Amino acid sequence: MKQLIKRIFSKDASEDQTTQQNHTAPNPERTPYEILGGEQGTLALANRFYDIMESDPYAKPLYDMHPLPLDRIRQVFFEFLSGWLGGPDLFADKYGHPRLRMRHMPFPINQDLRDQWMYCMDKALDTEVDNPLLREGLRKSFAQLATHMINQD
Repeated sequence: MKQLIKRIFSKDASEDQTTQQNHTAPNPERTPYEILGGEQGTLALANRFYDIMESDPYAKPLYDMHPLPLDRIRQVFFEFLSGWLGGPDLFADKYGHPRLRMRHMPFPINQDLRDQWMYCMDKALDTEVDNPLLREGLRKSFAQLATHMINQD
């Protein structure tokens, strides 16, 4: 996953040397995880995502399919994001390879649930990610990932 994120966001590091942090593009020397603020920024993104899911009526069907309380799933999502964004592989260390599609197969995921998931993530990205290059790159990557999880018509 780290290589995927690095490839999506890679750009000539010399272009970024004089750019302020909130406009720095992720590159092999500065991962999305680092630009987001490391553990603190990644945890904030994961928690904001679930805060939105929990409180926004549009995402109620998505929320309803999650086990309550959300404490454990918030932590697992943070652990996944950590490695996916180029930080410590917390999820893989605990659970092995993410194999996201396989892990989500027991849950019927259709276009509506995918769109609800992206709605929550888009709002979380808008709130938690100041860097416009990172925010838009993550938005595209999350959209691809969410679409890949669809397993129902």
